[in-house]
Amino acid sequence: MNIKIKSYMKIKNKKIGTNYPTFFIADIAANHDGNLNKAVDLIHLCAENGADAAKFQHFKAETIVSDIGFKKLKRKQSHQSSWKKSVYEVYKDASINLDWTAKLKKACDDCGIIFFTSPYDLDLVDYVDKYVPAYKIGSGDITYLEIIKKIANKNKPVILATGASNMKDVDRAVKQISKVNKNICLMQCNTNYTADKNNLNYINLNVLKAFQKKYPKFILGLSDHTAGHATVLGAISLGARMVEKHFTDNNNRVGPDHKFSMNPKSWKEMVERSRELESSLGSMEKKVENNEIETVVLQRRAVRAKSNLLKGLRLKSSNLISLRPCPSNGILPFETRKVVGKILKKDIKKGDLIKWEDLKS
Repeated sequence: MNIKIKSYMKIKNKKIGTNYPTFFIADIAANHDGNLNKAVDLIHLCAENGADAAKFQHFKAETIVSDIGFKKLKRKQSHQSSWKKSVYEVYKDASINLDWTAKLKKACDDCGIIFFTSPYDLDLVDYVDKYVPAYKIGSGDITYLEIIKKIANKNKPVILATGASNMKDVDRAVKQISKVNKNICLMQCNTNYTADKNNLNYINLNVLKAFQKKYPKFILGLSDHTAGHATVLGAISLGARMVEKHFTDNNNRVGPDHKFSMNPKSWKEMVERSRELESSLGSMEKKVENNEIETVVLQRRAVRAKSNLLKGLRLKSSNLISLRPCPSNGILPFETRKVVGKILKKDIKKGDLIKWEDLKS
């Protein structure tokens, strides 16, 4: 199959790529707290504060976690250690009623943002297909080739998170997707959800450089769970053009995802700082910009008379000095050697500009 690779990814009306604004995904995840109205409110809030998309997670507890399997681990680990309920119960509480799906999409449509989701069940991939313009594959499923293959075959943009994996895992998943679909965004990710400040030491944004080198045609992204904006701004500087962060209305709410999520205030700040960064990145062309044309005159030096000079003088380097400003007809300092030995056609006062038309051989 001959698959054409574009320089951008398009999700509905949004183009995502190096020459386009960063695409921000608000991952509502479990922050709806099992309440549809809360989910809709979060959609409105994230849209108001600059999100391009609201993402949910479609799963059934019984097809994503093993109750007995987690109980046999004896103790809860990492971010799960603070959960009051069993892992199975938390997932059951966080699961979305399928009847919500159309309503969530409509809420996104009404707000002018994009709805999509991460389906964590083979049947759910089919169920959500009519509602989503793209698919997100969570880091935990990077080795689950069966669901990766099924999603890839939907022939829609695929966003692959790569947390808790190595390059061999990434290669395996990418190979599976790209057999039929090269519309891929690779997201660097760290899957520690504890909100520990030390997590910044493990984000490894430079992995984006490795992704860019190995997969130059793919879109780069960041799925992040740290506080502040450093990781997002760093990722954008390194070429990421898709950013996913969890979103809540209140970090003090009880639930598995609220603590490490962005809130409306921090989300808005993140988007605003990112837009400022995008503006400042500019192009790779080094040139005199329109807003600094006047400073070319003000800050550059031009060849001038070091003392009062008389007509007919054959110029020596000791007669010349380079001083600011430099009008457009000034002689630049690096051209001084071309001036030495020339004869003045007129008198020039100390500090005045020497122009090419003032000289003869």
